[in-house]
Amino acid sequence: MKKLTLLLLLCFPLITLAQLRKGLVSSKTGEPIDGATISLRHGDSTLAIQTSKNGLFSFPQPFKGSYILKANAVGYKNTVQTLNLPMDSVVIEMISDDKTLEQVTVSASKPLIVRKIDRVIFNVENSIIASGATVWDALGKAPGVQTRFDGGVTANNKGVVIYMDDKPIRLSGEDLAAYLRSLPSDNIAKIEIIANPTARYDAQGGAVINIISKKPKGDGFNVVLSGGYTQSTYSSYNPSMVFNYRKDKLNVYGSYGYSRRKKDHTESEYIIFDSPGNYSDWRNDKSGTRSGNANSYKIGADYNLTNKQVIGILVNGYNGANSRPNSTLTTIVNNHAALPDSILHTQNVSNGKAYQYSFNLNYKIKLDTNGRNINVDLDYVPYQNKNSQQVDTYGTLGNGNLLPDNYHIFTPSNQNIDIYSGKLDYTDKFWKKWTFESGVKYSSIRTRNSFDFYNNPTTGPELVPNRSDRFEYAENISAIYASISGDAGKWSFEGGLRGEYTRTNGKSLVLNTNNQNNYFKLFPTLFVAYKMNKDNEINLVYNSRINRPEYWRLNPFKSYTSPYTYLEGNPALQPAFIYNGELGYTYKQQYNISFYLRRVVDYFSNISVQDNTSKLFYDTQRNLDLSQEMGFSASFPIKPASWWEINNYAQGSYRQEKSGYLQARYDYHVWGIYLSTNHAFTLNKTQGLKAEISAWYSSPTIQGIYKLAQLYDVSAGVSKGLFKGKGTLRLAVNDMFYGNAYRIDVDYENQHNGFYEKNDTRSATLSFSYRLGGNPTAARKRTSASEEEKKRTQ
Repeated sequence: MKKLTLLLLLCFPLITLAQLRKGLVSSKTGEPIDGATISLRHGDSTLAIQTSKNGLFSFPQPFKGSYILKANAVGYKNTVQTLNLPMDSVVIEMISDDKTLEQVTVSASKPLIVRKIDRVIFNVENSIIASGATVWDALGKAPGVQTRFDGGVTANNKGVVIYMDDKPIRLSGEDLAAYLRSLPSDNIAKIEIIANPTARYDAQGGAVINIISKKPKGDGFNVVLSGGYTQSTYSSYNPSMVFNYRKDKLNVYGSYGYSRRKKDHTESEYIIFDSPGNYSDWRNDKSGTRSGNANSYKIGADYNLTNKQVIGILVNGYNGANSRPNSTLTTIVNNHAALPDSILHTQNVSNGKAYQYSFNLNYKIKLDTNGRNINVDLDYVPYQNKNSQQVDTYGTLGNGNLLPDNYHIFTPSNQNIDIYSGKLDYTDKFWKKWTFESGVKYSSIRTRNSFDFYNNPTTGPELVPNRSDRFEYAENISAIYASISGDAGKWSFEGGLRGEYTRTNGKSLVLNTNNQNNYFKLFPTLFVAYKMNKDNEINLVYNSRINRPEYWRLNPFKSYTSPYTYLEGNPALQPAFIYNGELGYTYKQQYNISFYLRRVVDYFSNISVQDNTSKLFYDTQRNLDLSQEMGFSASFPIKPASWWEINNYAQGSYRQEKSGYLQARYDYHVWGIYLSTNHAFTLNKTQGLKAEISAWYSSPTIQGIYKLAQLYDVSAGVSKGLFKGKGTLRLAVNDMFYGNAYRIDVDYENQHNGFYEKNDTRSATLSFSYRLGGNPTAARKRTSASEEEKKRTQ
């Protein structure tokens, strides 16, 4: 009853603490131990818990007295030490223990959410509601991250570039979502949200999300097996495995995952065509399914040439197929009549296949023991996407008679992309506290797109040349960067500058266009922190970034979904430039609040256009003038009891969007709020019984002329450890109240339209994972040569 009462209370206790300045946890041989869990206890109370980074930690601690310091780490015996505080430093020596390696899992000891000065870490392996499903589902559970129905992803209201193990994923939009849905979340260790990337990262994107996969460690052969079954309207499942073989100087690792997915999809759409003397109300009711299956696989090897040199290869692969049959009933009412003037019946069947491979060769050499090293990465990424769409429409008058003209089209398309890239990074350390980094990179992208338009009457397909097209796009980016970071007394500093020279060329055969663009831009970054005392710190951040259009936005093909609706790209689309500044305050290294100002110039967006005379409605891409936002973000971690961990996050903003559009201008302003809370409970530590509740809310907002309604999500789950910690059984229920459904409205000049879309997000997932051999850990981090390009393909 005591625990139940505490579960219902949300409190934010603040304790006045002092500081243990230095702490080191190491093996008997003096090697620092990374990822050890250190807890500070007094009597029966746990005062604080922290995870070591490179063996180092610092602890908040109460007043003078005797306390217990306990350390846990995979592969080592538990270590307990008595401390008489206050004291400046402490060293914990841990003894290796193979038995502990077989019985303790890393996920049992790491906090669910860790907030650092430059990133937020969401430990997926510790999350019940994020485990057992797909990486796409887990991404939507990360703090501050929102996933959209069309495959879009934002973090703290910023557009993002998504990486996998420090390697960019060269997909975007719905193809990105399809790929991440093919990856089981049980193969993922953690998700890093990097709101303000440094100069080392490509300048592309407002933020970076880095997905770190599991990689079993330990000598010999180790395997982690997992599988999940999800029930929404239809069922889905996703078995997977992760393996590792380590002996002497060789380490071979990999993974495989299969997913089969089927989701219900419904949409209600309205379009008001209003012109002088002519008023028409179109209502579209769509229903169908979105199904697919996919295989994802990875194989890599690292070989230590010497104790200072390692060479590695890594191959990633993905192949998937999807099907989207749907039916649309369009009811047309003219001039406010009581009965429909006509009804359209449309059958739309879209099928697609995608293949992506990524080949990486990497080399690292340590030039000395002081931190000087060189990293080299070479990448080749081929990608192919084949799609076909069959659209059949027939209509009836209000009296039931058939309309004379039917509509039957068949539109196959094919896209091939080749990406070559190489990069070299150099790191040096001097004066013990300062680090210098620099590097160069070159990438070359070639895309070839074909689109054929066939009328499909009863006599057979007939090619329509002026509606077919061939589009080729080439992009070359040369980059160089340098940065320096370090400490000087109470000040911490990191400054960097990145320069990128971009050349693009897009050619359309039918449109007879050749769009070229050459530009060089500098992207500065600055991070300054001032530690007023042991509990209070102020930090300042400034950076500029670029957002280049995804390749599908540049493709001018017209993809028809009915006789009156289509989607087209814009080969003349220009990149957007992002300017971001933040001022933050941190208390006791846990509680943080920051105020930010963000400005995006020439930002681009999907826009809808309705022709009130011809009754055409289509989506296209264009650059708009300005989007700017100011606001605050705050994080409040709380630990009311040793068995209860709370992570709270809030973001408030004032947003302005303005631009010229369709012979008029708009200037919209909106206040917004985003709130999230996550509660993790250890119900019975001995039996390995845990629970988790997560909830978030996003208030109405704007994007160009689009007005987006509120969204919310409440999810919960329980888990049970089995087989002495080697197995875990989980049950999770997601979006219990179906609040994660999208509603968008447009009411601008003569544009009046909108839709409400439900994507079957309410579901229940039962999953199980089992470990053979050693414990999983995060994969070896390596930033490959092909950074931003992976995000932008389709």
